[in-house]
Amino acid sequence: MALRRDAQRNRERILSAAHEVFAARGFAATLDDVAHHAGVGVGTVYRRFPTKEELIEAVFTDRLEDLVTLAEEALAAPSAWEGLTGFLRTSARWHAADRGLRDAALSMDEQHFTTASEQIVPLLEQIMERAHAEGTLRADAGFHDFPIIMAMVTELAQHSADCRPGLYERYLELVIDGLRARPDNGSLGHAPTDTDIRAVMRQCVPPLRPSRT
Repeated sequence: MALRRDAQRNRERILSAAHEVFAARGFAATLDDVAHHAGVGVGTVYRRFPTKEELIEAVFTDRLEDLVTLAEEALAAPSAWEGLTGFLRTSARWHAADRGLRDAALSMDEQHFTTASEQIVPLLEQIMERAHAEGTLRADAGFHDFPIIMAMVTELAQHSADCRPGLYERYLELVIDGLRARPDNGSLGHAPTDTDIRAVMRQCVPPLRPSRT
């Protein structure tokens, strides 16, 4: 019984450390980094989480469910524009504070978290359809624009956090203003395709590898 309690305490310590390490460094962090931060031997981490994928899934599955809930609340908002912009602002704030969550959200389709992806994508598509129908979202803004927007804004948030916290909010508001439908909206050309998005996200998010690196 004591051994099981010790094992459970170690697991909780590892998960707590992983939250902090991935929040600061994103998916670039290693299991060795987590072990050091947790104050346990690296073998202890590998016994409980043989790969980085398994640890990341344990850490971020619930956090991505929070994004699904946020999207559900956005869909229920009185206006689609209010729901869409509220989702963008809140998710950007979460991602800015947690680089690991940002990496998880941007790689849902590419690596893991397919359940969250299958839930959140239809919700966001419905919000955009409503916003187009009510005439608040510019007609040439497509679903695949949003991962790019989030990648740009949250990358700025990471690089400006030490010198100017919150600077990303200025540029998010500029983007949101540009998304609003107006009679004089110029053409943006074709929105990125699914292939484009996958290629870009592979450059933005460190890959998960089942190795001790």
